[in-house]
Amino acid sequence: MPLGTLERTPPPFFRQGPSALTKLVCCSALAVFLMAADTRLALIEPLRAGVATVLHPVERVLLVPVRLVQGAVLYMAGLREAVIAEEHARSLLARQSEQAARAEVLDQENRHLRELLGLRSRLTARAQAAEVLYEARDPFSRKLVLDRGQAHGVAPGSPVINEAGVLGQVTRVYPLSSEVTLLTDKDAAIPLLNTRTQQRGVAYGANAGAGMELRFMPDNVDIVEGDLMNTSGIDGVYPPGLPVARVVSVERRAEGGFARIGLAPLTQADGVRHVLVLEPIGLQRPEAAAPEPEAAAPPAHASAPQGAATPAASAPAGQAPRALPAAAGAAAAAAAAAVRSGTPVAPAAATGTTTPAPRPRPPEARPAAAPAAARSTAPA
Repeated sequence: MPLGTLERTPPPFFRQGPSALTKLVCCSALAVFLMAADTRLALIEPLRAGVATVLHPVERVLLVPVRLVQGAVLYMAGLREAVIAEEHARSLLARQSEQAARAEVLDQENRHLRELLGLRSRLTARAQAAEVLYEARDPFSRKLVLDRGQAHGVAPGSPVINEAGVLGQVTRVYPLSSEVTLLTDKDAAIPLLNTRTQQRGVAYGANAGAGMELRFMPDNVDIVEGDLMNTSGIDGVYPPGLPVARVVSVERRAEGGFARIGLAPLTQADGVRHVLVLEPIGLQRPEAAAPEPEAAAPPAHASAPQGAATPAASAPAGQAPRALPAAAGAAAAAAAAAVRSGTPVAPAAATGTTTPAPRPRPPEARPAAAPAAARSTAPA
């Protein structure tokens, strides 16, 4: 083969095409066009929706192992938490059962002691549920508005509580709503009782509206941080024994010889939706034992049966006679009237009371049995 027929350049190893720079420019222009078209005209939205629809089953299949692993981890963690919660609930139930048994014994003992001392039982306040509508718009006060008012039987001064303790007191009542002043208001005051020392005091709302202060307590008062303060019930508004606050700070070196004691309310007004409105103690009507009916007094002109002894006559020697009954008083009034009218009065031997004696008849008209009758009615 002649050498002139052979190509002088070797064949390329790869097929040659457009250069890399040309490809970069074309792809960049296409990308810019697609972005502009998608932003302005939303031309790619159908294509994107179609691709997402096609890839959705694939995504679900690929997520199955991930979901299985996550479910297994959550199951094991939940099982462990359930076991811990069950143990805690069992221990709490055991403590509550013990406390309930002690409370029942103490309640029986308290009832027995009250019966022994003749004391009446504590009043049980009537309550009705209410819902908090909104908080008052006054920024310088702490008040709530409830959906119960005068039409529902809410009275001014009614205590308002929730599951944690006392929340405040009803200060204004409208026909269909009522306004509650919280204990943290600067104008609120409530008498308290220290459950540890049984010492009374009066708590006021703090100026900042965030807590309470136990004022006018001497600097040597027996109170420490953590003491629980309940209602004392001496104000005639709050029932006794309701939890109110806990002591959080005690400053004994204050001005004027009084301690500065800070309290933290057990109830927080933020987030409260439902409350109970109690009836004030002053409006409650306890069931009292009906008094025994007194014996009807006989009329003044009625005479007692013969042989009946009066308290004055039957009193032992050396003792003062007891007060005469109503019949004796009526007889005495009749005797005084007879004296004023001029009628002579003679003592009655049978009844011990004074009755007007009949006027003596003339000697010629007196019957023969009169002296014997007079002797029989003469006092012994």
